[in-house]
Amino acid sequence: MKKLTLPLSDKDIAALKAGDTVAVSGVIYTARDAAHKRICNALESGEKPPIELENAVIYYCGPTPARKGEVIGSCGPTTSARMDDYAPALIAHGAKVMIGKGKRSAAVREAIKKHCGLYLAAIGGAGALMKSYVKKCELVAYGDLGCEAIYKLEVEDMELIVASDCRGNSILR
Repeated sequence: MKKLTLPLSDKDIAALKAGDTVAVSGVIYTARDAAHKRICNALESGEKPPIELENAVIYYCGPTPARKGEVIGSCGPTTSARMDDYAPALIAHGAKVMIGKGKRSAAVREAIKKHCGLYLAAIGGAGALMKSYVKKCELVAYGDLGCEAIYKLEVEDMELIVASDCRGNSILR
């Protein structure tokens, strides 16, 4: 397993290949379809998005509220295809890594290849496990969306699989 500290450089990304297992530490942002739509609308209107997209890592997740004494509730990945209409625009604006589950569209795979990005797969149905990697959680934007708001997470050794690498290779068919 390769240990990665965020943010990743293009050199870090180029050293990874589809099928590699990684342990990611650093800052990631949660965002699902409703947040993606708002970010893309902001970009189209010339507004600044609520998070810095340059080198951003976006986790397709809608965390549940934390119980007393916990950092975060269950935070498993959601189906990545829901973000496929929006992901190429975010990648073009600097987002480097996406984390989710399931296949990606040809447009997303092409954007990953063109902009030296990565798609990392998390284990679906393992929200309780995924929360164990989260050390801090902070609401950043779109609080009215509830669990679909954007949260800044600090993660430590989040275990993931490189599903699509920057050369266009994928473990998902």
